Amino acid sequence: MTLPALQNTGVLYRRILSQFPQDITLAFSYGSGVFKQHGTSQAQMGNNMLDFVFAVDDPITWHTMNLLQNRKHYSVLKLLGPRKISAIQNDHGAGVYYNTLVPVDERVIKYGVICTDSLIEDLMHWKTLYIAGRLHKPVRMLVQSDNGKLRAALVGNLKSAVTASFLMLPESFSEEDLFLQIAGLSYAGDFRMVIGEDKSKVANIVKDNLQHFRILYTNILQDCPQVVYKPQQGKLEVDKSPEGQFVQLMALPRTLQQRITRLVDPPGKNRDVEEILLQVAQDPDCGAVVQQGIASIVKSSSIPQSVKGIATAGLWKTVSYSSKKLVKMWRGWRRKPSVPQVS
Repeated sequence: MTLPALQNTGVLYRRILSQFPQDITLAFSYGSGVFKQHGTSQAQMGNNMLDFVFAVDDPITWHTMNLLQNRKHYSVLKLLGPRKISAIQNDHGAGVYYNTLVPVDERVIKYGVICTDSLIEDLMHWKTLYIAGRLHKPVRMLVQSDNGKLRAALVGNLKSAVTASFLMLPESFSEEDLFLQIAGLSYAGDFRMVIGEDKSKVANIVKDNLQHFRILYTNILQDCPQVVYKPQQGKLEVDKSPEGQFVQLMALPRTLQQRITRLVDPPGKNRDVEEILLQVAQDPDCGAVVQQGIASIVKSSSIPQSVKGIATAGLWKTVSYSSKKLVKMWRGWRRKPSVPQVS
């Protein structure tokens, strides 16, 4: 199954992609420069930075070619050469190397490079939930090679997002409730949501893009035996029995199961995962335990990835990028309606 392309690839995106080495397994664009977010006008969208992710089979070769074509995109780390750049990419943070605030074809872009194998591992097992979390939300697919394992991992990642969200939602809920839960998964535990991001970010992503979320998730919801999906009413009912929750817990990605196990199992008991998940399935706070497990994954990857971003972007670009994020956070805070005082 190929993930649905939400729009045809426009000329602008083809022009931008043409300026990079072409050995790319998967490429997508995302964010407020691609999809309209609540409170953002079309004119503002045209001025927003375009965000890209490129998955490549051989990062050393890809960075070698990119240094020849686009040396100015890199910070001072370019002096270390492609082998060291690839090691920084693979061995630290979430396995992604970002170049940011790059002028290309009259737009400003940011692009992250990840090894295809690292991407597949994150999609299947939620090792970092960094790029996997990006792909829970609508993206504009630009390149998708005929890689069966990658295709299966992309779809599996969406199914995992649905399953984890079911565990954190009540028995009955709306489509919008589900999509808000899914969109928020990769922000749980992310320190940037404390400072640096608009607090309404998740709601802004979902509100104006419900149809795009439906395109991603309708087939999965219709095929899922754990839920009654009523698309005409936009309503869902999920199995919240201990048996139903156990099935859902057993279907979660491996890393999340391990994090839940650590949270619940006292040191030294060393019970097997299935026994622990059976206990969690019967706990009234099952959803909160799943939420804590997800937050622990995100926290452990987002902090080192952000620290790495200072080195890969360079100091000036880091200050510039961070200041723009803080301005967006301030604007989001000012947009919030004030709560009337009760006398």
